[in-house]
Amino acid sequence: MAEPEALIYIESDSKLGLQAQIRQKLVESIHLGIFKPGMRLPSSRKLSEQLGVARNTVVIACQQLVAEGLLTSRARSGLYVARRLAAPAYSPHAPGERGSITGPWQQWLKSRANPDIARIAPADARDYPFCFLDGQFDTSLFPVAEWREAGRYALGSGDIGVWSAATGGLDDPMLIEELRTKILPRRGINARAEEILITVGAQQSLYLLAELLVDASVSVAMEEPGYPEMRHLVQRRGAPIVHQPIDGDGMLVDGALDDSRIVYVTPSHQAATGVTMSLERRRALLEKAAQRDMLIVEDDFDCESNYKGYPHPALRGMDRENRVIYVSCLSKVLAPGLSLGFMVAAPELIAEARKLRRLLAGQPPRNNQRAMAHFIRLGHYDALTASLHRTFGQRWDALRQALNFYLPPWVALAPSQGGTVLWVQGSDDLDVARLVDEAARRGVLVEPVDHFYALSRRPLNCFRMGVSGIPAHRIREGVARLAAVVREFTAGATEHLDHCVGRRLLRRDLQVTIPGAVMRTQRVYGEPVEILLHADGSMTGRAGFAGEDRDYGRWWLDGDRYVRQWQRWSYAEPASYAVVLDGDRIKFYLESGFIEDTLAFEAAVIH
Repeated sequence: MAEPEALIYIESDSKLGLQAQIRQKLVESIHLGIFKPGMRLPSSRKLSEQLGVARNTVVIACQQLVAEGLLTSRARSGLYVARRLAAPAYSPHAPGERGSITGPWQQWLKSRANPDIARIAPADARDYPFCFLDGQFDTSLFPVAEWREAGRYALGSGDIGVWSAATGGLDDPMLIEELRTKILPRRGINARAEEILITVGAQQSLYLLAELLVDASVSVAMEEPGYPEMRHLVQRRGAPIVHQPIDGDGMLVDGALDDSRIVYVTPSHQAATGVTMSLERRRALLEKAAQRDMLIVEDDFDCESNYKGYPHPALRGMDRENRVIYVSCLSKVLAPGLSLGFMVAAPELIAEARKLRRLLAGQPPRNNQRAMAHFIRLGHYDALTASLHRTFGQRWDALRQALNFYLPPWVALAPSQGGTVLWVQGSDDLDVARLVDEAARRGVLVEPVDHFYALSRRPLNCFRMGVSGIPAHRIREGVARLAAVVREFTAGATEHLDHCVGRRLLRRDLQVTIPGAVMRTQRVYGEPVEILLHADGSMTGRAGFAGEDRDYGRWWLDGDRYVRQWQRWSYAEPASYAVVLDGDRIKFYLESGFIEDTLAFEAAVIH
């Protein structure tokens, strides 16, 4: 192994002697990894020449480290760092440790980052068999060959001359044009080149906006629960925050917003819950902004994945007064490594943001900008988004189906039209903190939600499950393991057949009540379900708000239990239930005795 350049020096005003200083510097370099185990040290002659000391001084110092086990000597070869380091006998202070300049470093910090703004995934999250943490990077989805091709074009002699030249902070014109003509129109946005700024991910856009638009005099309305990083950026600027609740249609638009100057919103898939803001709510927010002279920051971080119907146009696309500032990034799969985002706003704001970006970090690497421009131009971006839509859609649906199969009536899901995360609400007695810990011990990672809340009234029974990092074929088993934990933690509050209210239907009762019956219920994600039980033992199921999801199956009696099996639903597996009639409701109890569902019930004859 070649000799490294010596990175040690002698301090003329040190109270330590020359030999002690040499030992100290070598010890520090070894423990800091500058000189790694098995690495050959510079020769004593080279060290003595560099340090300006006698060679014998260096030799004696090194011999002491050999005796202490940090170095090993090889005949006619030199000194090497020991492969198994022993603790040094001499160390005036811990390796890398420095004394404070004039006291604690905290006195110099004028502001500090909040460590609680986001949950950091465990470093070994990928090692868990069932990782339902949103935002986990799935390397199998990265378009390696396509990105390599785009990179080759960006490294062509003509392109190198473009992206390597000084530009005064301007972005790559090809990428701006690709965004302007291909990406933004899909969100209903028409923009000129001077209205677009490329950023280091969407997060840099938000930082620039907070610095430019927010101070203690500006009231900012934010979703509650909402995106914690943006909340912290606003808090750093000293701005008062209006924590605006959300419902199934997104952020509420009411009088509580009247005194806000800026509204930050994530309408495509709400940052915490995944709820999509309805078209009516979007119009109401734009009207409110016009009436009260507000700005809207639209964070469209997850615009690519809507699986139920067509996505609504972006607020920026509906805006006619230039009040909406649009922030997004180039794909969830490409974003973690490339960190390319963009902002669309009035030219005056873009010009100021470009100046501030230049002071902060120059600009996103222009070679990556040019490669991304080629990636879009070659059609690879369209292919990627289509592939991600299929893949994430399959996973999202698989997660919903698994939760609906294993966890009614233990959980309910926030309404969602897509995205990569589901917001799960358990029963009132579910302790999510315990659930998260115990599930992790069984190989399942889910995310608590307390960090999404700014106010103290946060639910203790909610958690999130994401699909960006787990393949579809592993979702069912992961949910089954999670369901076992949920049932253990809530068994005492869940209705059991031994203590049920109503009349247990035995075989003779089922023979007259089941044929011709109509059962109505809903899935854990809110969609209505209607089941028709025909007299010939067949059954028809309709689900969805338009009855668009249909399936067929058969039912039969096994002693005093009702059994059914669908062709597609419920994994096409037979399920056996004890049945209890309670007024006009019918209850199904699993073989474990716990209730699974309560349905509205209509029958030709009920005894």
